[in-house]
Amino acid sequence: MYNLQAIISKGTNNALIQFDKFGQIANNLSNFQTTGYKDVSFEQILREDGYLTGAVRTNYTQGSIRITSNPYDVAIDGAGYIPVVSPQGEIQYTRDGAFRQGKDGYLTTRDGWIVGEGIQIPSNCFKFEIKQNGDVLAYDSRGAKAKKVGTIPLVRFDNPAGMESTDMNRLKPTDDAGEARLVKNHDCIKQNNLEASNVSIYRSATDLLRLNASMLASMQMMKLADSMYNKAINIREA
Repeated sequence: MYNLQAIISKGTNNALIQFDKFGQIANNLSNFQTTGYKDVSFEQILREDGYLTGAVRTNYTQGSIRITSNPYDVAIDGAGYIPVVSPQGEIQYTRDGAFRQGKDGYLTTRDGWIVGEGIQIPSNCFKFEIKQNGDVLAYDSRGAKAKKVGTIPLVRFDNPAGMESTDMNRLKPTDDAGEARLVKNHDCIKQNNLEASNVSIYRSATDLLRLNASMLASMQMMKLADSMYNKAINIREA
């Protein structure tokens, strides 16, 4: 049995957990159209003492791949990440292949991080091609022989769940993720394609509606307990 104070305390805790889950679902919905974004779930866990706690889990399944008309766009068809380097030299990893030609012709992310060890595409080249193994080839003119200007590297981790989300849809590994392993002789890179997020808008919307109803019920329960508590205090003072 619980007294009124315990009911209010438990209700407050559970409401806060529900608010955390509400925020996570809302974040997934806001990133529904973010390239390569991975669905993050906030699982509610009921402890033995009746209090709720939560665990954040990321769904690393691949999103659908869609064709684009941009030759700088790259999708990873399979497991793995592309390493990118900040202007300060920090290395992080991404599946967001919406790249562009940055300063001095280097292939970069949308916010200026260098792809791999630096792939410089000649600004006056006739065209460039990204092969499935990541090799980047430039052609000076129509019919000219291809010139290799670099390779988009692909790395994998033993435990991707150990990756930590950072800004601009990038990830950085923790000790739990293990060391980055360079993948050779693969055919996972697809030019003129982008990986969509793996968020299910229908499931997320349904979860949001259900959670909203649960939160309203929790608030009503807390208001009832608070009203009973106030009445009990007034009886004692009378």
